[in-house]
Amino acid sequence: MTAPPALTALHATPLDLGGRTALVTGAAGGIGRACTLRLAAAGAKVRAVDRDGAGLEALAESSRDLPGTVEPHVLDLTDLDAAELAATGTDVLVNNAGLQLVRPIEEFPPDVFHTVLTVMLEAPFRLIRGALPHMYGQGWGRVVNVSSVHGLRASAYKSAYVAAKHGLEGLSKTTALEGAAHGVTSNCVSPGYVRTPLVEKQIADQARAHGIPEERVLSEVLLQDTAVKRLIEPEDVAEAVAYLCGPRASFVTGTSLVLDGGWTAH
Repeated sequence: MTAPPALTALHATPLDLGGRTALVTGAAGGIGRACTLRLAAAGAKVRAVDRDGAGLEALAESSRDLPGTVEPHVLDLTDLDAAELAATGTDVLVNNAGLQLVRPIEEFPPDVFHTVLTVMLEAPFRLIRGALPHMYGQGWGRVVNVSSVHGLRASAYKSAYVAAKHGLEGLSKTTALEGAAHGVTSNCVSPGYVRTPLVEKQIADQARAHGIPEERVLSEVLLQDTAVKRLIEPEDVAEAVAYLCGPRASFVTGTSLVLDGGWTAH
């Protein structure tokens, strides 16, 4: 039996971002690529930000048949002034870019710690700072910060990453409190381990740190505390991002949408 048209309309919440401009960082691969394509599929004009120019060009080519457009924007997020400027005029901001190094604290290079915090916490602050005036002016905006279960839980040997993600969760909540009166929501999407190049690189690093073969890292380290014993796909994370930009999520702000396969249920 076919549902009545009124009921069908009530339960249909497609994402329409036609006429909106989105910015996604770390867009050339992994979660950022999936988010860029998802938002472009919803009709947005997406500024795809990454250091990888070739990856961005490939991404733009992959998006040619979508309703929206993808504009490659080669940018190193350690250039904080340029990052803030790039966010000017955006309606949707997805802070996704990240990097990882797995080392004990006493062996962790201070310069790498500084770079991780710059790219994963200070750059999101500057991007939000650049985006908010336009969002406030129109009374609508969506800030989505791709955090991690490591924004809620710590793991050994990941001091910089865990510190950055915990900070990002706090920044996101503060943005939500300040933006609420202006129609701007701010949330985190906090996944467990996602099938990305970043995670694949971690497997080798974790094998060295724990002194075990790489083939044992996935089951004994990465997924040890996860009830669902598999990696998350980038497209699953992108769908969560899309939900937070959609019409039924206007009351969702200052929180973390956790996609961790039951990790934090312990």
